[in-house]
Amino acid sequence: MAMPTSSEDRERAARAASGDQGAFRAIYHAHVKPVYWIAHGILGSAADAEDVTQETFVVAWRKLPGLELVGESLLPWLATICRFQAANRLRILRRDRANTADALDETLPDSVSVEDQVITAALADRIAQEVGLLDDIDQRIFHLCAVDGYAYQAAAEELGVSHAVVRNRLSRVRTRLRGAAREVRDA
Repeated sequence: MAMPTSSEDRERAARAASGDQGAFRAIYHAHVKPVYWIAHGILGSAADAEDVTQETFVVAWRKLPGLELVGESLLPWLATICRFQAANRLRILRRDRANTADALDETLPDSVSVEDQVITAALADRIAQEVGLLDDIDQRIFHLCAVDGYAYQAAAEELGVSHAVVRNRLSRVRTRLRGAAREVRDA
């Protein structure tokens, strides 16, 4: 669609200001692409540019009744609205990123305790040692259920044993591993 002449913009603006939605649609179609590219240039994101373009025309619709068109086109006026909307969007995005970063930072420890690392490493070594001492079927049950996340019945089918065998053996393995973990904590 070609850019409207100044008389077309003035006439459409006057009609749209009095509530003519068809005239406003014509303004929209005549100026949506340049408004979009202004928003995209500021924001650098197609999705945000689309949102800001829509917000620009919503604001324009509300402000048209009080508009005193200066110049030949509505585009400078729409571009100004677009720049304000894009600036608002940037502020929101920056605030959200800052808040998200703050929220993430709150979940991260301020420092890493060397003692906790040593305990964790010692615990992992002790559990690996204890699992290595299990008989073959218990190792396979532990691996399927605790490592691979199999349900008892699925592990039983994989191993060719009953659900009860898996449940009982895994319970004994867990008790044994809890004892090993207590040894490390108490050491």
